[in-house]
Amino acid sequence: MVLEEQRNLHEDLERLEQAISDRVSEDPRHIRDRLNRDHQIAFFLARHKDQAKRLTSIYDDTDQARTKEVQEISTGDAFESFYKQITDIKSFHRRYPNEPVENLERAYKKRQPGDSDLPMSSEVDNIFTGEEGYGRYFDLYRQHEDYLNLPGIINTKRVTYLQYLDYFDKFTPPQCPLRRSDKMTDKYFVYLGSLAEYLEGFMKRTKPLEDLDKLFASFDREFEEKWEKDEAPGWSKEQVAASNGPVTEGSGTGVWCPDCEKEFATTNVYESHLNGKKHKKNAKARQARGQTNGINGTGAKGTSVQRLNERAVAEREFRITKLAAAMQTERSDTKTNVERRQGMTERERQQELQALMQEVVEPVGATQEDSDSDGEEKIYNPLKLPLAWDGKPIPFWLYKLHGLGVEFPCEICGNFVYMGRRAFDKHFNEPRHIYGLKCLGITNTTLFREITGIQEALNLWDKIQRDKKQEKSSTENVVQMEDGEGNVMPEKVYFDLQKQGLL
Repeated sequence: MVLEEQRNLHEDLERLEQAISDRVSEDPRHIRDRLNRDHQIAFFLARHKDQAKRLTSIYDDTDQARTKEVQEISTGDAFESFYKQITDIKSFHRRYPNEPVENLERAYKKRQPGDSDLPMSSEVDNIFTGEEGYGRYFDLYRQHEDYLNLPGIINTKRVTYLQYLDYFDKFTPPQCPLRRSDKMTDKYFVYLGSLAEYLEGFMKRTKPLEDLDKLFASFDREFEEKWEKDEAPGWSKEQVAASNGPVTEGSGTGVWCPDCEKEFATTNVYESHLNGKKHKKNAKARQARGQTNGINGTGAKGTSVQRLNERAVAEREFRITKLAAAMQTERSDTKTNVERRQGMTERERQQELQALMQEVVEPVGATQEDSDSDGEEKIYNPLKLPLAWDGKPIPFWLYKLHGLGVEFPCEICGNFVYMGRRAFDKHFNEPRHIYGLKCLGITNTTLFREITGIQEALNLWDKIQRDKKQEKSSTENVVQMEDGEGNVMPEKVYFDLQKQGLL
């Protein structure tokens, strides 16, 4: 039966390659279909790798099972071997009469509209929440609530969800109001783990075809290098020592006691604590540990328990920072989506969610042109409103709210018209506008915000150039004079003092 298993593995590999090829040639329009395709390809690639390993082990034939079976077929009685295998197969099916037969063709078949024998649910329907929009937006509401309940955050001004999206990967002041003692709590460590786990899981769900294990390993290596060089953001020994120093008014830091591994709010409290029995006992124990280990206050590897805890917290903070930097597009889209949904009613939110979760199934035999034309005929848009993410016109009140009916032409961009103030303000940093300025010979584009006319931009640039030349000539043409005592001064000052008789 080894040869039959070998043949079956070859067939499985060929069908997997064909299934991957069929899906790579697709170009789905909906993000759900694209993600579904990518997850299927990732599953097929993993199965192809496993099956190839099994096939390689058969060819290696370490247990000589394949060689024995080949010898039995080639040198022995072929009919005897055949009937033996028939008997084994019948015996197996008598013991397991309801065992289903694996159909490789059906297992890897691409689902088509009208296939009643194939499951109709998408593979990504259950791996994203409604807020995530099939991997387009973050869903950090639970992490936001955990952040608000952290020690050190409860008594501060409440951070909104939009603000949290801006600062959830910032762990140093002024964005992060947490003190060092607040960061050394178990609750903060669990919060960092939950946030890092979500970001990693989100990246794995949205990018199933990328080698993310290699990316995460690079994050670990980079952190190791920074920690060894004492360059971990916010956790270098100098920064930790500074945070352990005396409190200054409004600084938000306290005085750290290395013996008790505890922080005190003021210097007076710390000094009174030094006379306590508990502190003296901890100091003696710490000194004894230092004499035993040969290094004061350190363990067998020269690292204190406190420093190990700091390293664990710093590692999670660093990973969160790198993950957030790798998903800036999703972060920006999330902020835009939250702002948009805040201006919608509850009924509109529910309708949008239903439209997102609803699966559109095209009729059997319908071509791509037919489906496109049908979709265009169904859209009723007499006011020519912009289309939303679902291909339908946005509400008219939202159109008026964002001022999308106001036109802002820009002559520098080739008389391109921008609809709405937001798009107009954004375009000054876009390549089209920057390229138009460079075509006019303007290199410093930061000074030309809100300028859309070509002549106006040229006049401003000429004035800037003249001012620079005048300033340069004025500094170069200053004549220096020296009096009898060796004092150097400009020519005008020299003659003025000479006329007054002061030289």
